[in-house]
Amino acid sequence: MGLDKIEEYKRKLGMTTAELAEKSGVPKGTLDKILSGVTKDPKLETLKAIAKVLGLSLDDFDDERTDRKLNYEPTYEDIQSLIARNGKKLTLDQKKDIIKTLLSDD
Repeated sequence: MGLDKIEEYKRKLGMTTAELAEKSGVPKGTLDKILSGVTKDPKLETLKAIAKVLGLSLDDFDDERTDRKLNYEPTYEDIQSLIARNGKKLTLDQKKDIIKTLLSDD
């Protein structure tokens, strides 16, 4: 099971385990066990709560499906959700860079 995605996306979002625990309602001890590999098959409700905070789907935790999604193009909703969660943390220069990227022809 692709539980390594939790750590990966947590880092991408600049989120600590304590913040993820608070936002998801999953106890920090439970998250620590999942992230360390002690818990290899967490409850579905736990994964749903974590996925919601990280902007993931349950399919993202499935290694076989994830391997098939290597050429994934983020949707408008994905980008909007990511910016909504992190926009306040971005500097003015970072915001300008995002806008330049969106406006470029590449």
